[in-house]
Amino acid sequence: MADLFDQTAGTANQTPGKPLADRLRPTRLADVVGQEHLTGPDGTLTRMINSGSLGSLIFWGPPGTGKTTVARLLANETSLAFEQISAIFSGVADLKKVFDAARLRRQQGRQTLLFVDEIHRFNRAQQDSFLPVMEDGTVVLIGATTENPSFELNAALLSRARVLNFKPHDAESLEKLLQRAEKEEGKALPLTEEARGVLIRMADGDGRAVLTLAEEVWRAARPGETFDAETLQKIVQRRAPIYDKSQDGHYNLISALHKSVRGSDPDAALYYLCRMFDAGEDPLYIGRRLVRMAVEDIGLADPQALVIANAAKDAYDYLGSPEGELALAQACVYLATAPKSNAVYTAFKAAMRSAKEHGSLLPPKHILNAPTKLMKETGYGEGYQYDHDMPDAFSGQDYFPEAMGRQTYYNPPERGFEREIRKRLDYWARLRRERSGRG
Repeated sequence: MADLFDQTAGTANQTPGKPLADRLRPTRLADVVGQEHLTGPDGTLTRMINSGSLGSLIFWGPPGTGKTTVARLLANETSLAFEQISAIFSGVADLKKVFDAARLRRQQGRQTLLFVDEIHRFNRAQQDSFLPVMEDGTVVLIGATTENPSFELNAALLSRARVLNFKPHDAESLEKLLQRAEKEEGKALPLTEEARGVLIRMADGDGRAVLTLAEEVWRAARPGETFDAETLQKIVQRRAPIYDKSQDGHYNLISALHKSVRGSDPDAALYYLCRMFDAGEDPLYIGRRLVRMAVEDIGLADPQALVIANAAKDAYDYLGSPEGELALAQACVYLATAPKSNAVYTAFKAAMRSAKEHGSLLPPKHILNAPTKLMKETGYGEGYQYDHDMPDAFSGQDYFPEAMGRQTYYNPPERGFEREIRKRLDYWARLRRERSGRG
C-alpha cells in the first residue's frame, strides 16, 4: 500500500521499471501526504516519536492511504528492526518464527516493530498469540486493517493497542500527488482540466490508484494528444467504488440513506440510494430497509408510507433491474418527504420493557373469557362492558393488569395523520375521566 510520497523520493528511487507509486514513496514521516493529523508537526505519530515512546498501534483506513509506508517510516525514525507479515499468507508457524527472531533480537538489545497487514484476517486464537509478546515488550505491534477494529479485532488486543484512523485522500492531496508525479516524470499529464478532475474522482481517495491511473494515461497518450473526460474513461475504464457489501462501506451507506430519509432530505436520500445501486448492492435489501424506515421513522404519521414501501419492494421483485430500481427511488422520495414520527416505535419499545419487567401478570378478570362454570364463579368476565353497547362505542374500562395500573406508551405528535389520532386519544381520555368521575 505504498501511496504517500516525498517530492524528492523520485531521485532516490530510479530503479528501471519500478511503478511510479513505489518511486514516489516518502523517505521521511514529515513528507507523507494526506494524513497530517498523524504525521504533521502536531500529529499524533510525530508527538509519539518526539516523546521517545512508541506503543502498539492499529492503523485503520481504506486502501491507498499510507498504512504500510508509515509503518516503515516509524521503524526508520525509531531505529526499530522492521518485520512485515500479511495475515492473508501467514499462519501459526510463521508467527512463531517472527516471535522467536524478535526475542533473539531483544536479547541483543534491539526491539522489533512488527507490521501485520490485514490483521483482521487472523482468527481470534491467532490474534491472542500477539498478546504475550506485546506485553513483555518483545515487539511493538502495528496492525493494518481496512475493517472496523471494533468488530474485527479481539477486545484484549484492542485494549493493548491504540487505534489510529487513516483518512481517504481528498481531492487536494490527490492533486498534490499528481503534481509530484509530473515532477518525477518531467512532463504534464495530457488531460484537460475537466478530465484531471475525473481522474481524481476515479481514484476514490486512494493515493496508489491515482498514480496508477496517471501511468496508464501517459502510456496511452500519443505525442501531442490531450484526453478529455470522455476519452479518459474509455482508456482507463472506471474504477469500481470501494464497497464491501458485508463490511463498513455497506453499513456506512445504508446508514447515510436511512438518516437522510429520516431527516426529510429527498436529494441526499436519492444520492445515497444511487451510490448503493452503483456499488452493486442487492436492490431487494434496499427495499427491505425502506420498509423498515417506513415503520420506524414515519409510522402512523403517514399510514400509506408502509404500503408504498412494500409496493416498491414487490415492484422491484416483479420487474427486476433496471426498471424496478425506479420504484425503489419513488418510495425513497415518498418516505423522505412524508411527515415523520417514531411514536409507535417508541411506544413498542416501552411496552416491551414493561412486558419484560412485570412478568406474567394476569389481565383483569373482567376482560377474561369464562368458558367454564368454575371460571364464572371465580369472577372471570364479571363486569365486562361491551363497548358497542355503550355511548360513543366506548366503555372507558381499564384493561391493564391490576398490579400495574394504567400505562401510557403511545404519544402521537401533532404531525401528519397522527394529528387525527391525537384528537381521538384526547377525546377518549376525556370520556374516561368523565365516566370515572360519575363512578
